[in-house]
Amino acid sequence: MTETQAPFRPKLPASFPGRLTTGYEAFRDGRYPTENERYKRLAAEGQKPQIMIIGCSDSRVSPEVIFDAGPGEIFVVRNVANIVPPYTPDGETHGTSAALEFAVMALNVRHIVVMGHGRCGGIMAALDSRDPLTPTDFIGKWVSVLDETAERVRCDHAIAPGLRYTALEHEAIKSSLKNLLAYPFVKTRVEAGALALHGAWFDVAEGELHVLDRDSGDFTVLSGTLAP
Repeated sequence: MTETQAPFRPKLPASFPGRLTTGYEAFRDGRYPTENERYKRLAAEGQKPQIMIIGCSDSRVSPEVIFDAGPGEIFVVRNVANIVPPYTPDGETHGTSAALEFAVMALNVRHIVVMGHGRCGGIMAALDSRDPLTPTDFIGKWVSVLDETAERVRCDHAIAPGLRYTALEHEAIKSSLKNLLAYPFVKTRVEAGALALHGAWFDVAEGELHVLDRDSGDFTVLSGTLAP
């Protein structure tokens, strides 16, 4: 750096986001007092969740909210379009694969749920990838994992044009479940009966959870009681 160059100092917001401040205050005044013993136990004993959920980063589909989960109950990793990438032990950094390895090998989870959702922007990017985001864009590269699946949906004339996004949302879940079995530590435990894999799709507009029937390949609404 020359004498005339000043060090780069990024301008940061003057204060922490107000929405997060008020939310934290509500947590400390409301939820935390009723669950402080659980937090203390989790701090002392560590986490032991039985379920891992691989969900989308979309702000409308928080697994903890949808499943009314308390602290320590589910291990969640979220990424664009809830993708499980292919097993690629190439020495590079792989965030979702690392979380999967930790959940299975260290936490010994018994269930892995791949959960997609309606109106997914990542799925839209994958289906429209003939003229997508720029070739050097992170999202374009990430959703290219779904290229073959998206092409099958495009070429399936039995699918009405207006239903293709939903069709790909469903097929992407199945693709990720298939990719999961390429991970040796997942496949071994599934074959031993120590780990079960599940697919689910959340309808944002209706608040309905659709669960994949692995035998039929169909998604059906999970029954639940709604207050009148």
